[in-house]
Amino acid sequence: MGPHRTAALIGLTLLCVGPAAGQQPGWHYSPLPEEGDRASMGCARESNANEFACLVVRCEDDYAVGLHVYTSRPAGDAGTWEMTLDRETRLIDTIAGTSPYGARLDDPDGWLLDGLRHGTFVYLRHYNDMDKAFVFIDLSGSFRSIAEALHWCAPRVPPGEQIGSPDVGPPQNNGEAQ
Repeated sequence: MGPHRTAALIGLTLLCVGPAAGQQPGWHYSPLPEEGDRASMGCARESNANEFACLVVRCEDDYAVGLHVYTSRPAGDAGTWEMTLDRETRLIDTIAGTSPYGARLDDPDGWLLDGLRHGTFVYLRHYNDMDKAFVFIDLSGSFRSIAEALHWCAPRVPPGEQIGSPDVGPPQNNGEAQ
């Protein structure tokens, strides 16, 4: 087989390979429809397409920062979650919200968001599953992934409050047709 046929065969093989499962371990963009780069998803090291546990940092529709838990847990994601973030443990409740993820986490003091950005690991499990093991999410790469997702949550300044350059005036219509 010549080098051109080999290259063509390799290219054809790569085209036939489907996308990787979205609930793969580590930090990455959310694979859910229409989420794209507005959400960063960090999944447990044992996650696959069928069994997964993920934490999601998302730019919400109102530009607020939302934290979500998204798992394949049969009983759902609502309720209380026990999280150990860099050796500090807290119980975090979920709150009502509309998103494609399991449940939104209540983080009024920013402990979880700060820890996800700057920490090294998080263990989590649902409070009703105390007889089960924690899942482990490595926070390597979370800072950059979260920063990219939250770029879309930058504060928006109304036109009346925007500061323009002093040498740029309003558009002038010099009698030209528009």
